[in-house]
Amino acid sequence: MQRRRLEKVQQSAKDPHPPSIQAREFLAANVRLLRGALGYSQEELAFEAGLHRTFVAHVERRARNISLDNVERLAIALKVPVHELLMPIAGKTPTT
Repeated sequence: MQRRRLEKVQQSAKDPHPPSIQAREFLAANVRLLRGALGYSQEELAFEAGLHRTFVAHVERRARNISLDNVERLAIALKVPVHELLMPIAGKTPTT
C-alpha cells in the first residue's frame, strides 16, 4: 500500500503539467476578463473582494496558489458563481 502511494507521488512529481496548473490558468484568464468587463482596476477588484491589490495581480499572473475562500471572495466581487472562475473560456485555450 505504501509503495503504491509512493509511486503515485513520484509519478505526479514527474508530470510537468499537473491539473492544478490548468485550473490556475482558467482562473487567471477569467478574473482578467470579468474584471475588464466590469471596468474594475486590479485595485478596485481587490477592494471589493477584501484582498490586497498585489494579491489580485499575482492571481492574474498565475503566481499564487489561491485558497477556495479567496476564489469565493473574487467570485462575489465579480458577481459570478464560483465555478465560472474555473471554467474554460469558450473558444480560448489558456496560455502556458
